[in-house]
Amino acid sequence: MGRCDPGLKHARTLTVGEQHTAIALGSGDVPVLGTPALLALAESACVESLTDELEEGETTVGTWADVEHLKASPVGATVCAHATLIGHHGRRLEFRVTVEQGGEQIALVKHRRILVDRDRFLGKLAV
Repeated sequence: MGRCDPGLKHARTLTVGEQHTAIALGSGDVPVLGTPALLALAESACVESLTDELEEGETTVGTWADVEHLKASPVGATVCAHATLIGHHGRRLEFRVTVEQGGEQIALVKHRRILVDRDRFLGKLAV
């Protein structure tokens, strides 16, 4: 399944809006980038790094993440997630994502995704 060679990289940028805050996401009571939004940004950078690597009918699903959110980002700040594929072990893909604001690291995310056949995966969800 897929090529997905370690070293693949992708960056994804987000301007923090009210909808991304800890208040809006229910993960806190301060108007700063919420950790769930930061994780979603990191995951999307990982997913987008694989866009041209997957075979027809293949996708990935997130299975694990370790998030170290180091610094708060206010509404209006621009943050950038830099994803790097650091390992490919069978169907398991291991990523390291650094998130920066103004050239300063604000978070580190380790993330795991699994390669799956889309139809087979969705077929298991049928009720």
